[in-house]
Amino acid sequence: MEVIRGLHNLRDKHRGCVATIGNFDGVHLGHQKVLEQVKNKARDLGLPTTVIIFEPQPREFFGGDAVPARLTRFDEKVRLLADQEIDRVLCLPFNEQLRQMTAAEFVESLLLKGLAVQHFVVGDDFRFGCDRAGDYAMLCEVGHEQGFSVEHTLTYTVGEERVSSTRIRKALAEHDFVLAQALLGRPYRITGRVMHGQKLGRQLGVPTANVRMHRFAAPLRGVYTVSVQLAGRPLANGVCNIGLRPTVGGTRPVLEVHLLDFSGDLYGKLLSVEFKTFLRSEQKFDGLEQLKSALFTDIQAAKDFFLSQNSSGRQAWPITKRH
Repeated sequence: MEVIRGLHNLRDKHRGCVATIGNFDGVHLGHQKVLEQVKNKARDLGLPTTVIIFEPQPREFFGGDAVPARLTRFDEKVRLLADQEIDRVLCLPFNEQLRQMTAAEFVESLLLKGLAVQHFVVGDDFRFGCDRAGDYAMLCEVGHEQGFSVEHTLTYTVGEERVSSTRIRKALAEHDFVLAQALLGRPYRITGRVMHGQKLGRQLGVPTANVRMHRFAAPLRGVYTVSVQLAGRPLANGVCNIGLRPTVGGTRPVLEVHLLDFSGDLYGKLLSVEFKTFLRSEQKFDGLEQLKSALFTDIQAAKDFFLSQNSSGRQAWPITKRH
C-alpha cells in the first residue's frame, strides 16, 4: 500500500480511482464495510482504491486537548488500512490552509485535479469546506457535471446499535473489552516500539517494556491484564499500566507492560498490547515500597486471571446491516 502525504505529492499515476474520506479512527467494522463498498466498486471499474484521511484529525485541530482520545495512532491506522487491502492512503495535513478552503476549492483541488475520482463513497451527513457548503447533495451535483458517481456509506450495526468510534471509546471506558472487540472486529490493541525508560520497574524487581506513545492519548487509563504480540505472533501475557505514573512525578502518558514468565531484550521491537481485563485505576502511592507492593498484587491478579481464563465463555453480539 502506498502512503501519499499531502496534495503536493500527488502524481499523474494517482489520477483515476475509487475513493472515500474520513477519520477512520479504529478502522472498525463500520469502516470496514465502507472499505468493502470502495473495493467492490473499484473491482467493477478496474481502478485502484484511495482512502483520504487527515492528520491531525479536524476535531483535534479545532479542539486541541478537549477532543476525545484516539483509538489508533496514525501508524496503526495505516497498518490496519493496509490489512484491508487498500491501494493508497492520501494523508492531508489539516492546517490553516486546508481549513480556509471553500467546498468548491476542496472538490476542485482534491477530487478533480488531484485524484480525478471516478467514484466517491461518502456519508450522506458529510460536511466540508470553510463555508460549510460541501455536502452529499453538492457532491452528487458536481459529480453529475464532471462525470464521477457518488454513493453514500451504509450503516453497520452490532447489537441493534450503529458501530462508531464513539461507541467503542465508551465500551473501553466501561472496560467492556468483549463489546469493543465485537465493534472493532478484533481485540483492542495498542501498538508501538519499545523505548528506553527510567528502568524504575527493574529496580523494583518488576521489569517493564515501555511502549512509545509519542503524542497519542490512549482511551484507557489504569492497570490491565494484557496479551502481547511481537511481529504478529504471541509473545507473553502480562500486566500493563497506562497513565502518568503519579507516584514518581510523571507528566506524560506512558504505557508500561510487565511480561509474565519472559526474559529478553525487546528494545526497538514493535509490540502489540491486547487488553483483556481491567484490574484497577492508576493511583498515587506514598513511596516506592507501596508502589512495589501494589505491582506484585497486580501481577498475582494477572496470573490468576490467565489461569482461570475460559475462552468458551465469551459473549456473542448479534450483527445486522442496514441500508
